[in-house]
Amino acid sequence: MGAYIARRLLLMIPTLFGIMLLSFTVIQFAPGGPVEQVIAQLTGQGGDATDRISGGGGDFQGGDDSAQTSTEGGGGSSKYRGSQGLDPEFIKKLEQQFGFDKPAHERFAKMIWDYARFDFGESYFRSISVLDLIKEKMPVSISLGLWIMLISYVISIPLGIRKAVKDGSAFDVWTSGVIIIAYAVPGFLVAVMLMVFFAGGSFLDWFPLRGLTSDNFDELSLWGKIVDYFWHLTLPLIALCLAAFATTTLLTKNSFLDEIKKQYVVTARAKGLTESQVLYGHVFRNAMLIIIAGFPSAFISAFFSGSLLIEAIFSLDGLGLLGFTATLQRDYAVVFATLYIFALMGLLVNLVSDLMYTLIDPRIDFDRRDV
Repeated sequence: MGAYIARRLLLMIPTLFGIMLLSFTVIQFAPGGPVEQVIAQLTGQGGDATDRISGGGGDFQGGDDSAQTSTEGGGGSSKYRGSQGLDPEFIKKLEQQFGFDKPAHERFAKMIWDYARFDFGESYFRSISVLDLIKEKMPVSISLGLWIMLISYVISIPLGIRKAVKDGSAFDVWTSGVIIIAYAVPGFLVAVMLMVFFAGGSFLDWFPLRGLTSDNFDELSLWGKIVDYFWHLTLPLIALCLAAFATTTLLTKNSFLDEIKKQYVVTARAKGLTESQVLYGHVFRNAMLIIIAGFPSAFISAFFSGSLLIEAIFSLDGLGLLGFTATLQRDYAVVFATLYIFALMGLLVNLVSDLMYTLIDPRIDFDRRDV
């Protein structure tokens, strides 16, 4: 087992390197980099993507003055769109600020070296480190992801077992129909419907439409804080949960059906064991192997999950909205750092999930198979 873990850990290095190299290469061909974002904002051509450029770094301070001084001389650089008429020295300062004064291979090598030491730097357009920015957005994503995972497991496992026991019955047929429909309906469409009906749209005004808590949250009692917290989460969770339990439910059902048909179940029934004893004393452990082994992955992903449309509809500032905003702003510090962190976490969680198989079923031995 030790050799298998060591091999998996070593394989993570080239895998991470390949992910970062591919992403970095693709980004080089994307138009509208951070320098162009600042230029567009200074020349009045940009939108809200770089509202905070005056507070990002020292080179931005007073940038308008240095930029405008060049218009009389007609200088500028054709390297960046919209830079005509801007002071070339100002453009160079912007390039130095974002690290674009170096060749692409040097920037990539520096990024990999910094990331290997878990030095992710600061956001291009916010006076905050990338890690602090992620921590700031995590409460929303944790609240959504963790509760979705728990609710889906609580619903999916009993429902999947029941469907397996009642396979082919009316209960199995109509629940399968409900699951398929719930899985097919987009979550954002459900969110809009909930907002219209229950959040001050055209009908009822029962639930809030903004934030994770109320403005007076700190003034509430403990029970009041709990109620307020779930009051804000109700509609987003409903919108996200409808499709979340479909896969786990059907996976649980199919796993139980496979185990129920095996010979040891027939033997257990022949010995006079009740259906409950057979189901939960013998079948459950084997059938739930794949579900339980996937729990670490589901648990960790809950901390990093983010649904852009749901967060936007209910004004929840989480990781989904952060990633979308960083992409629009070309905030590569945030984009690459979050990609690296999430990829690393995903690889580690996959390893933990594989190791869970050996804990649940000792018959599985990864040392006897190739990685």
